[in-house]
Amino acid sequence: MNEYRIPSEYYFRIHHVRPRFKGDIENVLIYMAEELTAIGEKEVDKFIQEANAAIYRYPGNAHRELKTINNWRTEISALFGFIEHTDTTDRPGRRAIELAQRQDLVESFKIWLYSFQYPGAHIKPKNVLEQIEAGIHFKPAQYILKLLRYANENGGNSIGITKFEACHCIFNDLRVTRDHEDVAKTWERIRKNREDNVTYDQTGDVVRYAGDIIDYMEIANLLKTYDSRTYYLNTLEEESIIKFCESTEWFDGYDKMIDARSGSMDAVKECVNDWFAYVNRDIKDTDFSTDILAYIASDEEELKQLKENAENDEIDATTAELVHAEDDFTKRVTTYLDSFTTKDIGDIGEGLVHGHECMRIKLGGREDLIHLIKRIPTQFAVGYDISSVELDERKRYIEVKTTISSKPLHFNKVHLTKNEWNTANSTRDRYYVYRLQLSKTERTLFLLQDPVGLYKQDLIDMIPSNGADITFDPKKVGKYEELLTWKN
Repeated sequence: MNEYRIPSEYYFRIHHVRPRFKGDIENVLIYMAEELTAIGEKEVDKFIQEANAAIYRYPGNAHRELKTINNWRTEISALFGFIEHTDTTDRPGRRAIELAQRQDLVESFKIWLYSFQYPGAHIKPKNVLEQIEAGIHFKPAQYILKLLRYANENGGNSIGITKFEACHCIFNDLRVTRDHEDVAKTWERIRKNREDNVTYDQTGDVVRYAGDIIDYMEIANLLKTYDSRTYYLNTLEEESIIKFCESTEWFDGYDKMIDARSGSMDAVKECVNDWFAYVNRDIKDTDFSTDILAYIASDEEELKQLKENAENDEIDATTAELVHAEDDFTKRVTTYLDSFTTKDIGDIGEGLVHGHECMRIKLGGREDLIHLIKRIPTQFAVGYDISSVELDERKRYIEVKTTISSKPLHFNKVHLTKNEWNTANSTRDRYYVYRLQLSKTERTLFLLQDPVGLYKQDLIDMIPSNGADITFDPKKVGKYEELLTWKN
């Protein structure tokens, strides 16, 4: 068999920053998004000091050298745009703040891929200049999605691509990255190589950059794989895929230099702040928030059941109150119900936990108490999300914290607002934090009872931060429970 070779006149290897924490990237990014958001805008030296301190606190980093910690910070900043720079200050970028607030890693990777391009200030200025002089003008995620859509429309369903094909036939070929070759021609090249049993250089160092983008597209739920070799379009994400394919957004700071195939280091450096402003721009008109139920369902039947449970739980949670409610209350709750969406992580998390609580009470033989389990609309600001009950009829107040990711995450940190912490203090052992983590493969529920009491016993750590940042060891406090699904 012959090994594929890109014609020398078309060969140019593009690259990007490759984070040292790639194997743990989802845990690191959500942790750093929260930490950077808490730091806020600071004078540069102070911001760096506090950001580094946060990186040192990440599990396994306590004894790392300062050089490694600095590398982590610059990689997080350069590749993912989590830090914005001004002339005198650094501050958390919009993308970091969004991730910290929404806890949606799938959405975060979609937004990142939507903006990611070559050239971009995610690499050193000298490397940007090399790409400019080569005429590179390329958005990888968009091209891969266009190519796979074409292949599936013209060659039958379920056609995928390997990282090796993406590397050699797309990323390192100027016919694609410079000349914008039509996806039909690129796909024909890949198809012909398959037909002729052509092989590819599969050396890790060669394919790593194309492989990274493919991996990030899987985290973003745009691609799926069954064997970690061939990657396919995720047809459940058709709406997002169309947005990618039809997008004309592009950072044009380098365009004049790209057109001239010439630039200067000074001109490239002048674009850095504009690049990070572009990465962190407001894209509110482009909604990439995750349809959580579709994401976690294993098939269409389970999706149907999850949606029915979520909607029924939402209605059941307030039925008793609506019976004798005043008009104003009724109006507010009705508005809340109308706003329910399967793309709201808070809504879904609370819905799933409400179903869990109802089933817990039913299995305990106290089905007569289920009507007491109620979801509390956020605008009432009572310091918890669900008013539940014990089998002996005592109250249980539940604050739900939900995160969505492609892989299971660490469960050692939550943030409580001032109101939530105060309510936890007043209700003590009646107060529970339910930490719910949803991924493609798992739904993990962790219960932390009486966080204020645990803090006063020095069993958990708490740092005041517009409320309370709580860190804990799941092996020493709290417990895991199976997430129950409500069934009549």
